[in-house]
Amino acid sequence: MRAAYASSLQPDAPLSGLTIGELPFHVPDGWVPIEVRASSLNQHDIWSLRGVGLPADRLPMILGCDAAGVTPDGTPVLVYPVVQDKADPRGYSLFSERYPGTLADRVAAPPENLIPIPDGVSFAEAACLPTAWLTAYHMLVTRGRSAEASAVLVQGAGGGVSTAAVAIALALGKRVYATSRDQSKRDRIAELGAIALEPGARLPERVDVVIESVGEPTFEHSLKCAAPGARIVVCGATAGHQARVDLRRVFAMQLEILGSSMGTPAELAQLLQMCATAQLHPVIDSTYSFAAIPEAFAHLSSGQIFGKLVIEH
Repeated sequence: MRAAYASSLQPDAPLSGLTIGELPFHVPDGWVPIEVRASSLNQHDIWSLRGVGLPADRLPMILGCDAAGVTPDGTPVLVYPVVQDKADPRGYSLFSERYPGTLADRVAAPPENLIPIPDGVSFAEAACLPTAWLTAYHMLVTRGRSAEASAVLVQGAGGGVSTAAVAIALALGKRVYATSRDQSKRDRIAELGAIALEPGARLPERVDVVIESVGEPTFEHSLKCAAPGARIVVCGATAGHQARVDLRRVFAMQLEILGSSMGTPAELAQLLQMCATAQLHPVIDSTYSFAAIPEAFAHLSSGQIFGKLVIEH
């Protein structure tokens, strides 16, 4: 079958290890073969090509965590990207770490990882959800307790998780502030309905939830923008992990700094239902054919994206 896979690991030139070619397809006992109709890219795919979380002895490894497709009986399903994995110290792994990923004509998955796609959600939209959008949903709803919030700040909007957080928070009826260094991205954020600001700008109010994936350059601003009792939810540190934290502000304002990673199958099903019933549409930067996957990876690597990159199979 056709597959996009890591054929070598190149920390300094990751895209040179990307290969499009034919690989065999295997279905482990008890798993279900899925005909993939759409998939999407994540920064995780670039890190895999660098060798982060993917040792050389697992090559060739099919890349990709996210996929939507059909079961053998024709049921449209979304593939939850986390696999229970006793061999991994975490107790789990993502597709493309130990088990073949989703950038292929077919993917095998445990039956409990398959979530029916409701009417009104396309394969392309569904394929955006499992990693970035689920991470944003878990940050907002579960860790950030957004039901108790009226205002949300999203730092560094433009990438998959932060753009998803803006869209989901707006769909939940929150006032949303979002920062970006890029004027064109601020314009796109405003089109979604959020209040777009330059990094470090003064907000007209303190917020109840901060979505933080940038790290060191924005964390002090996140602390200053937080209302008493606010939750600062952290899923990454793309621009530096050694952030300065004024502990006096943390205890005086009774702030919560919460780590967050991915989400559950139940949350993914809830997110799918939101897309079907709440006029929530995943933000898609651009769509590529399977043959154009190298161009999609180059676009992802450039950092000049707004939303998700979708591969149509």
